[in-house]
Amino acid sequence: MIPENLKYAKTHEWAKTEADGTITVGITFHAQEQLGDVVFVQHPDVERKVSQGEACAVIESVKAASDIHAPVSGEILTVNPELANAPELVNRDPYEAWMFRIKPDAPTELDALLDFAAYRKFAESE
Repeated sequence: MIPENLKYAKTHEWAKTEADGTITVGITFHAQEQLGDVVFVQHPDVERKVSQGEACAVIESVKAASDIHAPVSGEILTVNPELANAPELVNRDPYEAWMFRIKPDAPTELDALLDFAAYRKFAESE
């Protein structure tokens, strides 16, 4: 259930480096499973500057609301418009239903995130 080619934050976001150097961000299967049925996603503002670890978006479910954190510092380039009318896509496949993309200020910040094995161990310990 956890893709091996991504990086992961302990706050349960995943980060994927795209060919153009941008970072695509979403929440993990573990996060959506803990939230339950997702009913709303509040995206960050496009062109907003964020710092690594900063809460910049919100996801709401029938159980709770949770912040989504930026895995790297940079500028928000775009958000996933499909989630505005179909937030339940996050529950169907959280690795396809990305939240936003960032142009990173320092791509090396990804090194501070967990790899597949470390994230799996971390998620299983919760």
